[in-house]
Parts: sequence; structure tokens; C-alpha cells
Amino acid sequence: MKSHILFCLEGQLDKELADGRTFALTPGMSCLVADQAEPHRSSTAIGAKRFVVD
Repeated sequence: MKSHILFCLEGQLDKELADGRTFALTPGMSCLVADQAEPHRSSTAIGAKRFVVD
């Protein structure tokens, strides 16, 4: 299974999943996104700096 990890360095990254659930990544938080995961989208109202590992 391929995946990537998002790590929030600054700001806030808002994630919305296909089922309507939402959550916010703030500095120091991370999430794992796998190729087989449900569709999602990211947005930010204040900007964000993130580190991505594929």
C-alpha cells in the first residue's frame, strides 16, 4: 500500500473527507493518507506550511 504523511509545520490545514467529516491539522499534527483511503480535500483560510513524505 502506498501512502504519504502530511505534517503541519505552520498555520492550519483543513481536511474534508468524502463522508463530510472535517478536521484541522495545526502545527505539530500529522495525518497518514493512503492510496486506498476515501477521497479527501485540503484547504486553508490562513495559510499553512507542511512537510510531505511520500
